Amino acid sequence: MKNFKKWVATGAPWIWLNAAAVTACLLLVVGLLSLIAWRGLGHFWPASIQEWIVQTETGEQVTLAGQLRETETIPAERLREAGVDLPPELVEVDRTLLKVGNRDVTGQDFRWVLEPFVLERSEPRSLFLLERDEWGAFIGRLVGIKEDGTAVRADNINSEFEQRLARAESLRAEIHDLERGEIGKINYRLERLRLAQRKLELKGDNDPKARAEIAREREGLEAEYRALEERLIDFDRQIGRDSVVMRTANGEERDLPLATILHAYQPNAMGLGSKMVHYLGKVWEFLSEEPREANTEGGIFPAIFGTILMVLLMSVVVTPFGVIAAVYLKEYATQGLLTRSIRVAVNNLAGVPSIVYGVFGLGFFVYTIGSSLDELFFESALPAPTFGTGGLFWASLTLALMTLPVVIVSTEEGLARIPRAIREGSLALGATKWETLWRTILPMASPAIMTGMILAIARAAGEVAPLMLVGVVKLAPSLPLDGNAPFLHLERKFMHLGFHIYDVGFQSPNVEAARPLVYATALLLVIVTILLNIVAITVRNRLREKYRGLET
Repeated sequence: MKNFKKWVATGAPWIWLNAAAVTACLLLVVGLLSLIAWRGLGHFWPASIQEWIVQTETGEQVTLAGQLRETETIPAERLREAGVDLPPELVEVDRTLLKVGNRDVTGQDFRWVLEPFVLERSEPRSLFLLERDEWGAFIGRLVGIKEDGTAVRADNINSEFEQRLARAESLRAEIHDLERGEIGKINYRLERLRLAQRKLELKGDNDPKARAEIAREREGLEAEYRALEERLIDFDRQIGRDSVVMRTANGEERDLPLATILHAYQPNAMGLGSKMVHYLGKVWEFLSEEPREANTEGGIFPAIFGTILMVLLMSVVVTPFGVIAAVYLKEYATQGLLTRSIRVAVNNLAGVPSIVYGVFGLGFFVYTIGSSLDELFFESALPAPTFGTGGLFWASLTLALMTLPVVIVSTEEGLARIPRAIREGSLALGATKWETLWRTILPMASPAIMTGMILAIARAAGEVAPLMLVGVVKLAPSLPLDGNAPFLHLERKFMHLGFHIYDVGFQSPNVEAARPLVYATALLLVIVTILLNIVAITVRNRLREKYRGLET
C-alpha cells in the first residue's frame, strides 16, 4: 500500500491516464477515417454483377441481375408479421441489397432479396453495366446495334459497340467544349451588351453612335452564334445516329441511344489489372467532373473548387483585419477597462453559433450592402440582383467575420511572447515605433499569425449553416472563376463540399445511390482541410525556425 501511494505521488498514474486518453482519441479518429474511406472509396470499385433466379412470394421465378451492395440479418418474426411466408424453423434471415439499375424499366435502382428465396446464382461474363447521363445505370446483355434505326451487322458486336461508343464520346466532348467555350462566351458578351443598352436607356442617353455600336456588335455576335448553333445541331444529329439494343435479365429488350451512354464495361470479364485501371479512372472522374443525376452520379469538382476558393478569399480578408485589430489592442490601445471589455467581447464572439453569423451576413452584407451596390453600380441589371443576393464574396466575408476572433486572439498571444527588450533595443537604435512594429515585431509574431490562420481555415472549411444563407447552392451553373472578364466573379453562387454532403445525404431522392457518395465526399473534405492546414503549418514552421533565435 505504501509503495502504491509513492507511485501515485510520483504522478505516473496521471501520465499513463493521459497517454491512454490520447491513444483512445487517436484510435477513434483513425477508426472513423478508415470507415469513411472504406465506405467511400469502395464505391468506385467495379464489383461483379450477380445474376440470381429468385422465387417471389406468389411462387413465380424471376431473374435479377445486379451488384451486391450490402447484406444484413433481420429477425424472421418481423418478416412473418409483414406477411412473408417463411419456414417455421427460421429464426433469422439474411437479406441482400442488389443494385439492379434499369430504373427506367423497373422504377427502382435497388432491391432487397431474402436469401431463402434465392434459387440459383451465377456471374455471366456477357453482362454489361452501362453508365448513363440520366436514369442511372443499365444492366443487361448487348444483343444489337442500330444506325438511324436500322440494325447493323457486325462480326464482333462488342468491338463494334466499343468503336461507336468511342465516337459518341468524342462527339460529346466536342459538344461540351462548344457549349461551355465559344457559345458560353458569346452568351456572356450578349448579356453584357444588353446591360450596356439598358444602362443607356436608364440614363436617357440617345447617343446614336453608342447605340449603333452596340447594335453592330450584337449583330456580329448573333451571326457567330447562328454559325455555332448550326455546328451544334450537326453534332447532335451525328451523336444521335447510333443506338444499342440491350436485353435485361428478365428478357425485356430496350433501345438505348449511344448519346446517353457515358461508359460501358463488363465487370465479370475484367481482370485485376483492368479493374484497377477502371477504379483509378472512376476516382479521377469523381474529382474532376461535374455532378449529375441530382448529385448522385458524376463528380464533385465544382464543390472542391468552390470550397478552396472560398477559404482562400476568407483567409485574404480575415488575416489583415485580425492582425490590425490585435496590433492595436496590444501595441497602441491604453490597457484599461475599455480594452479589457473589448477582449472579453472578442472571446465571446468566438463562441457564437455559426448560424447567427449567417443571419447577420444575410441581413447586413446581402440585403443592406449588396442591395446598395446594385442600386449604385448595377442598376441596369435590376430587378435581377447582382450583389443583392448570396454569392462567393458575401460567403467569404461572413466566414471571415466568424473566424476573426480566432486570428485576433492568436496574434495577440504571439505579440505578448515577444520580449520587451527587443522593442526597446529597436527604439534605442533610432527606429520609429512603426518601423519597429513592421520590421521586427510582426515578423517575429508571424508564426502566431499563421496559427490563427490554421485555426480559421480548419473551422471555415467545414462550415455549412451560414453558407446556406449567403451563397452556397446545390448545383452552380458556372464556376466563379472563368475566362470571361473580370475572370473572378465574386457575385456568383458556388458549390461547397460541406453543403454537398448535406444535400446528398438528406435531400437526395435516391438514398441508396447517394449513401456511398456521402462517405466519399466527407473523406475528400477532410483531405482538403488537411492539405490547406499542411500548407499553413509548413509556412508557420519555417517562420518559427527563422525567428527562433530572436525570441531568446
